[in-house]
Amino acid sequence: MITTASPRPRRFGPLRDKHSRPYLMTAGLSMMGDNIEHVITYWVLWQTFHSPWLVGFQVISHWLPFLLLSVLFGGLAEKYDCRRIIQIAQGLFAFVSLGWGVLFLTGSLEMWSACVLLVLHGCAGALWGPAEQLMLHDFAEPRELPSAVRLNATFKSLGVLAGPVVGSVLLLLLGPTWGIFANIAFYLPMTLLMIRTPFTGHSRSGLVMRERISILDTPRVLRTVAGDTVLVGMIALAGLIAVCVGSSLTVSMPNFADALGAGDEGGLGYGLLLFANGIGGVVGGFLLEATGIIKADVKAAVVAAVMFGLTSLIVATTSHYGIAVAALVVGGVANLAATSVGQAIVQLRAPADQRGRVVGVYGMIGSGMRTGNGITLAGLGALVGVSGAVAVGGVGLMLGALVIAVLTGMQTARSRRA
Repeated sequence: MITTASPRPRRFGPLRDKHSRPYLMTAGLSMMGDNIEHVITYWVLWQTFHSPWLVGFQVISHWLPFLLLSVLFGGLAEKYDCRRIIQIAQGLFAFVSLGWGVLFLTGSLEMWSACVLLVLHGCAGALWGPAEQLMLHDFAEPRELPSAVRLNATFKSLGVLAGPVVGSVLLLLLGPTWGIFANIAFYLPMTLLMIRTPFTGHSRSGLVMRERISILDTPRVLRTVAGDTVLVGMIALAGLIAVCVGSSLTVSMPNFADALGAGDEGGLGYGLLLFANGIGGVVGGFLLEATGIIKADVKAAVVAAVMFGLTSLIVATTSHYGIAVAALVVGGVANLAATSVGQAIVQLRAPADQRGRVVGVYGMIGSGMRTGNGITLAGLGALVGVSGAVAVGGVGLMLGALVIAVLTGMQTARSRRA
């Protein structure tokens, strides 16, 4: 089992490699296509149905497949060529965009068909995740894996940031029908790249799973890794971030804009808050890679998670617009640092013969538990208001991260004494 990376990885090493560089860029394009689809389809669905229930289902359908299917899809990534799984996932993304376009063009969009496409889109994201992460092990040596994970997250954050902008432009210039058809093109680069790349996701390890894959594998995988407190702690930290903060900052932004007196400025003040929330992850990813100040260890992950909780608390409680913007930027850096470091630790410590399923567990907890964030936000919001709910989540993240640090530290100390 690999537990540590070399202390001297190259700065931006994965971007210097002729194979990993296009992989990172096409991952960003695919993530941008994912978010473009949200911009166009969510607008059309609201204009067509004006259904608050459907708005809630949009969130649930996106994250619930991660919760239910990530371990199964991780097993598939262990057993089969990850290139083909990625192509299937990209093809499913493209098929969903095509389906939306046909329904828009023919005027045959109905509630049931919208729900089917929303679920298929969520399944495409859950299928893509484990295979996409396993490919990083082929592109990067173990000492550069934390860098590869961080840069992969950075390029995907760039896609998340650019998606609403490009989606709005497509919606304005082409309209929803031809805009969603045009969105199919953003899934093609990664699909075509998988034809050219020589790696399979198993090329470096040489391990391919022979066992049967079951949707019920999750408890067995958890029992297998339960003895590694650090690995379990990082999975728990990902779940804590998802439940306590998750997507609450984004969906609560209109409330924050009004509270800060920025809701009636032609959308500029609101837009800047959204931009600040996204730009932190992009700038932070490149800044952390350039400086190398963040190491792939538990302390770094916990400190970053505490900082993310603190900045979320500040955004929810401050009455100064400039402080809120600064907190959102810093929070974006902290969120990316916490999640990328945690994921790198999990991938480095996971048993090589179960890496796909362990990555699936990480995705199940870190992404799937965002479904629970919507429930907690709604419940607490009804009691203490939206800002109060976000503030409680920020405090919960800080306290929970510190508890994880104490527990993992105690276990590590006992292991050293033994």
